[in-house]
Amino acid sequence: MIARDRINKLTSNVVLLAIGVLFVLPLLWVLFASINRTAGLRVEFPTSPTLGNFKAVLNTDTTYRPVLNGIVLCGGSALLTMICAVLAAYPLSRFKSRFNRPFLLTVLFVTGLPITAVMVPVYGLFVQLNLVDTIGGTIMFMATSSLPFAIWLTKTFMDGVPISLEEAAWVDGAGSMQALRAIVLPLMWPGIAVVAIFTFIGMWGNFFVPFMLLLSPERLPASVSIFTFFGQYGEPNYGQLAAYSLIYTMPVLLLYLLLSRKLGGAFALGGAIKG
Repeated sequence: MIARDRINKLTSNVVLLAIGVLFVLPLLWVLFASINRTAGLRVEFPTSPTLGNFKAVLNTDTTYRPVLNGIVLCGGSALLTMICAVLAAYPLSRFKSRFNRPFLLTVLFVTGLPITAVMVPVYGLFVQLNLVDTIGGTIMFMATSSLPFAIWLTKTFMDGVPISLEEAAWVDGAGSMQALRAIVLPLMWPGIAVVAIFTFIGMWGNFFVPFMLLLSPERLPASVSIFTFFGQYGEPNYGQLAAYSLIYTMPVLLLYLLLSRKLGGAFALGGAIKG
């Protein structure tokens, strides 16, 4: 029996190690290729490391403007998504109705729809409304496409805030929106941070939507401009592509670092309702 447990544990460790290697190898390739002037598809440490790849891609047209466009698009969309998600999740979490479950099931169904299934009618609608190739229109659609998932997550976190705290505020004369702003949101900041990170990351890696709705090169975000490293006939410069990929991940890492303090503590509210 003991021998069988050891074999099972060893097998599990070997499988987990193999899976870990599969995840680590691409990361090692990106790191090594970014400092290798003659990088290829092999994972190898360069004999003479160089920062030339970073210098080659650090310019306005290749990096600065696309990254700024991506921050504007994804930041604006994430902010709009969070506002709408909080306003939608609050009545679903606090007020019981026979329509809550059908609405949530509808939201769940919408999350399963592939974005490619709705892009043709959406593009036709954008053409009629003159919203094609506009930052504002793209922000609104990206926020709309991310809203169902954000509503589910936000409601889950909001359910963890005891309603008795709001009832005490209502007794003191506060309205629902005042209680939401002064009590619920401060207590669920860790959840807000989680939803914001997931929403921003999902939008930051979105290639298809801005590629379809934005036509001008000066408006394209980094998720689309990275496509320019792949020529139609020629082979891409893997070193510059790896360097650009590392730069491309920086905004997401910075966002996580800025909000990481909000992720701790969760909802330790047990003592808040005593007395």
